[in-house]
Amino acid sequence: MASIDPNHSLNPHSDRLRELAALIHPGRFAGHLDGRLSSATVLQLRKTPRLQQRLVELLMGSELVSNGTDWGRDVLLGHDPRRAALLAGSIWHARSVLKFVSKHDVAVLIENIGAEAHAFAIRHLSSAVATASIDDPQKLARQIEHDGCACLGAWLKDASELDRVRVLFRLPVGTTAEYPAAEHHNSAGQLLSLVVAHLASEEPAA
Repeated sequence: MASIDPNHSLNPHSDRLRELAALIHPGRFAGHLDGRLSSATVLQLRKTPRLQQRLVELLMGSELVSNGTDWGRDVLLGHDPRRAALLAGSIWHARSVLKFVSKHDVAVLIENIGAEAHAFAIRHLSSAVATASIDDPQKLARQIEHDGCACLGAWLKDASELDRVRVLFRLPVGTTAEYPAAEHHNSAGQLLSLVVAHLASEEPAA
């Protein structure tokens, strides 16, 4: 008789909900839980199996959760939305990224956006959007995240509601992904196609 793996679930839908609950940004739960709870307590509650489905239903709505019975990978292939936003934002500001030549400025920029986004910007310079230069590396890093999140949000407008919230809820409340401008809608498709192709070239995220 074959042995049964105690870690194997017979309910894939519940497994998906637990995975999603573990990825959702803790700040998303704040409005649905007692405001007196500490951040550490919220993190612990998010990890509690018997509460995970209820927490996801509070955020997404029980109807949307129940309709997600055949969830596959999300539209970012399981990768971190902030990473995708930084990659998109780095292309947006690639002209400014390329202008930093001093070791100090490059080091500060990479410290804030990562070496991957820095290299990605240079590789896709021809797709840059912003024409105005930003000469402060910390300000540029903030703007890269700002415009990258906005592009991600604009791109998600064409996704299903389920796919959209599965990505957005992994970001903190209040990022520009929630209110992209018209300029971001105009460029989001091109930039995110480059980002997704890059992510797809890797091994699937765990």
